[in-house]
Amino acid sequence: MSGTDGTRLRTAVVGLGWWGQKIVRSLADSDRIDVVVGVEPSADVAALVSRDTGLDTVGSLADAVGRGDLEAVVLCSPHPWHAEQVVAAAEAGLHVFCEKPFTVSSEEARRALAAVTAAGVQVGLGHERRFEPAVVDLRALVASGGLGVPLVFEGNFSQDKFLSLPPDNWRLSSELAPVGPLSATGIHLVDLAISIFGRPHEVWARLGTLATGFANGDTLSVTMGFPSGATASITAILTTPFVGRVAVFGSQGWQEIRDRSHPEEPTGWDVTTQIRGSAPATGRVDPYDAVRRNLECFADAIRGGASYPISAEEIQTNVDTFEAISRSTHSGRIENV
Repeated sequence: MSGTDGTRLRTAVVGLGWWGQKIVRSLADSDRIDVVVGVEPSADVAALVSRDTGLDTVGSLADAVGRGDLEAVVLCSPHPWHAEQVVAAAEAGLHVFCEKPFTVSSEEARRALAAVTAAGVQVGLGHERRFEPAVVDLRALVASGGLGVPLVFEGNFSQDKFLSLPPDNWRLSSELAPVGPLSATGIHLVDLAISIFGRPHEVWARLGTLATGFANGDTLSVTMGFPSGATASITAILTTPFVGRVAVFGSQGWQEIRDRSHPEEPTGWDVTTQIRGSAPATGRVDPYDAVRRNLECFADAIRGGASYPISAEEIQTNVDTFEAISRSTHSGRIENV
């Protein structure tokens, strides 16, 4: 279905690199969102995307805003640019969907969210893993008490896609992508832990560059502590073949979700559940485009449908936790969130 007024949301995708191109492809036949322009400062990249997709492109966010026909932007730009771009889009009256991490500091997140609130526009966040059917079911199982008292979250989201990047790519920069394994993949697991246990109160993290020359690290381990006493243990590596795994352990049972492939091109999930007194049960969940689902939920909220399921408070919590983990990788100590 389209929006309540029958029209698709006229949108710009800002940043046409790997993930921006993924989003353009994912939305190509959406009946909720119409990507009308791409923003890309690299003329070579813009020309390539235009040739492959037919998408109109401009060189800056200001050029896109100047068209006067946009309703929303999707930000796929380097992380430190997000805060200023969110503010600029909101002040232009545009709804803002921002890729993760929303910003790289708590102060920036507060400023950006304040601009969104002042403008009365919708904000969305690129944590599509919340929208995967297996994760939706896991969260519902935990919330219903089906695993008993939730005790521990474990997750590993690792990949070796960045090994093919040139050394000067922004995703390998300690300034543009601080704590590389966190900003690339680990932040998704941080978000899932927050979605299950709420706001953490402390973190401990260790970052290393063990097998590459990446300036922002290739191996990350994080422990998150929650006021309830629950714990999350998260691993993110940028030099090992893809692995995606999430598990929650409770006082009465546990459930584990394993990705069959990278979420960029999902091929389904294997889910194993063990409840005390019952035999383990294993099932398969079919492929699903959670990236598109997240964006279309954002569009539906704008058009008067259901509320967007990631709150501004959770967005701020994500950034507060990101910042605390970053501090811990430098200090080597437990850091408060």
